[in-house]
Amino acid sequence: MRIDYLGLEAFVAIAEQGSFQRAAARLHLSQTALSHRIRKLEDDLGLQLLIRTTREVSLTRAGQEVLPRVRQLLRELSESYGQLYEQGRRKQERLAFACLPTIANSILPGVLARYCEDRPDIAISLRDRPFPVINELVQTGEVEFGITIVFANQTDLEVRPVVDEPYVLLVPRDHPLASRGHVARRDLDGVPMARISTQSNNRQLVEDGLGEYRERMMWRYEVWNATAAMSLVAEGAALTILPRLAVHVSNRKLVPLPFSDVKLTRTLGIVTRRGVPLSEAATELVAMIVARLLALGNSGGEAEAAPPVAPELSAAADAPPA
Repeated sequence: MRIDYLGLEAFVAIAEQGSFQRAAARLHLSQTALSHRIRKLEDDLGLQLLIRTTREVSLTRAGQEVLPRVRQLLRELSESYGQLYEQGRRKQERLAFACLPTIANSILPGVLARYCEDRPDIAISLRDRPFPVINELVQTGEVEFGITIVFANQTDLEVRPVVDEPYVLLVPRDHPLASRGHVARRDLDGVPMARISTQSNNRQLVEDGLGEYRERMMWRYEVWNATAAMSLVAEGAALTILPRLAVHVSNRKLVPLPFSDVKLTRTLGIVTRRGVPLSEAATELVAMIVARLLALGNSGGEAEAAPPVAPELSAAADAPPA
């Protein structure tokens, strides 16, 4: 037997309103449609539920007996439907995006904390991955957007350059260079250096930016990620060159020094799938991330706002994760 929800709803409305006219108005139906619903319900049940006169409508004994149970049934059904709707809504409001590890470990926690205060209905799925993986995740639709290094010649994704971030030399706080404020490539002659694995685009492009000096430098250590390189620097075993954001604000043992004789930067930006608009939740988060990145350009030289189209970059993706 199929439950006639519309007929039961019509029965309760008529019983509560006391007239077909008022019940029809409550349900936004014509009186003819309402009469059809209640007649069909009575035919299906084999019971007369209402007594109709020209002036009023009253309940039969059977109608009086079933009315409380029908009310409860409809109320429980409405509550259950509402719960299922909220579950489905929460499932839909899941925001997945990807970003470079350096961003995930620096500016992003503060941004996400503020975002989730304003949007407690959003569940965040964050993938901190290197540059090539971020592009792939965006292209396949596994994430809505990526925060990564962007290039002028990228044609497979929508690219929004945001800020140019410098690469810096990291030295221990008690190192002779720490008080200089900046360094030149010649200052690294004979100094033990740590560089990232050859699988990192960062290494290749930073070394390209160093030019002929890369052949003169003492590359004593090769490590897999930025964390290992910074640990070597903190212990005084070597110096290293990393993106400025790689130096976490809580790391008081290291001093970042910009280069005065060469421009080593990477352009950070937002990548999305071509022709696929962002959800409302993603649009709000992107706006907050962009504002935070742009704030770097106004905070004393840590970064500069990127031009509308990134002309040329001298560094690329983050080191592979450990």
